[in-house]
Amino acid sequence: MSTATATGPGETRNKLALGALGLGAFVIGTAELVIVGVLNLIADDLDVSLSTAGLLVTAYALGISIGGPIVTAATIKVPRRTLLWGALVVFVLGNLAAVFAGIFGLLVVARVLCGALHGLFLGAASAVATSLVAPEHRGQAVGLVFGGISVSTVLGVPLGTLLGQNLGWQATFAGVVVLGLVALAVIMAFVPSVASTGSTDLASQAKHAFHPRVLAMLAAEVLLMGSQFIAFTYLAAFLEDVTGIEGAAVSAFLMIFGVFSAIGTIAGGRFADINASRTLLIGNSVLIVALLGLYFFRESPLLVGVALAAWGIVGFGVTPSLQLRVISLAGEGADLGATLGASAANVGVASGAAVGGWALASFGIADVPLTALIFSVIALPAVWATRFLKVPVAQGPAAGPAPAAAASDNTPVSASS
Repeated sequence: MSTATATGPGETRNKLALGALGLGAFVIGTAELVIVGVLNLIADDLDVSLSTAGLLVTAYALGISIGGPIVTAATIKVPRRTLLWGALVVFVLGNLAAVFAGIFGLLVVARVLCGALHGLFLGAASAVATSLVAPEHRGQAVGLVFGGISVSTVLGVPLGTLLGQNLGWQATFAGVVVLGLVALAVIMAFVPSVASTGSTDLASQAKHAFHPRVLAMLAAEVLLMGSQFIAFTYLAAFLEDVTGIEGAAVSAFLMIFGVFSAIGTIAGGRFADINASRTLLIGNSVLIVALLGLYFFRESPLLVGVALAAWGIVGFGVTPSLQLRVISLAGEGADLGATLGASAANVGVASGAAVGGWALASFGIADVPLTALIFSVIALPAVWATRFLKVPVAQGPAAGPAPAAAASDNTPVSASS
């Protein structure tokens, strides 16, 4: 079994492997986010309220945040490529179960299972991606993987929503099953074996992955992602009930968000390689402006579209920086740390969906973006403070401080960090 060597992102084999990982991320991103577009359909069909149906978003996110690290810890010695295969196989089966779930409780269980496999896959894919390239290109590699998730908002979510509106929400999950099988075949064909990105000992991985510097970064990630999903969870309902957009036009506005998310994620990977902390701070600031515009110009379709474009660029554009910072700060615990990054993002998704449901029930759909705005402002000082977290020095006699002129916030700079 060969081991991939670290090379620049221009090598054809590694580009194909990164593309395959991005396709896998596209599938799991579609499965996670498409629920937003069919939430009304599920609520009506299964006879539950819209806010109760929103728990499906929370259930999936909790599966990622809790189940992801658990299954990662249980499989820490399994080769990463084998882990990717296995995660996708069970993920496909979970979505197949969702197709036939006739009661709300079974659908919740299926979403929790798929969420756990989502976390496992995304953590392993991030670790594999950073192993395929040279250190100075790790942000771009992570950006390509997460680009699959952002592209899912361009294609997967709008098309899945359209499919659900015409054939029923079950058809949406059936589409995910088909895509999952395609991604499995592509990953088996193109992703090579790679060396572990850290220790294969669980205790050692946990020691580094749960270091206070990593936990601080994860806390900021929860706030930043959570503030977005307060509004995003109920975005389709907001567009219909407040902005006055109907039918297929809802998919078009979701596609606007998705197109700019894809642009932001790819660009965000490059900016993450330059300075991830600065990218996060700027992204959080633009997010505040975008949510402010969404709230105050909520009855103007044109200005809502502009706000969604700005939100899309930074909302997913910060994800490569978030994931790269967590992996870098975790050091020898990178494999587990990669999953914790995905978990933290989805703790934010789960808590954001829950807070959004509370805001919906308490104040009405029009004020949900205002709640999201408040939390994004709260996140700003936490994100700013993470710039002072330093990456640990790599083990080995050759390790030493990086030259000041070349060091970024992802470069090992301090043995005492």
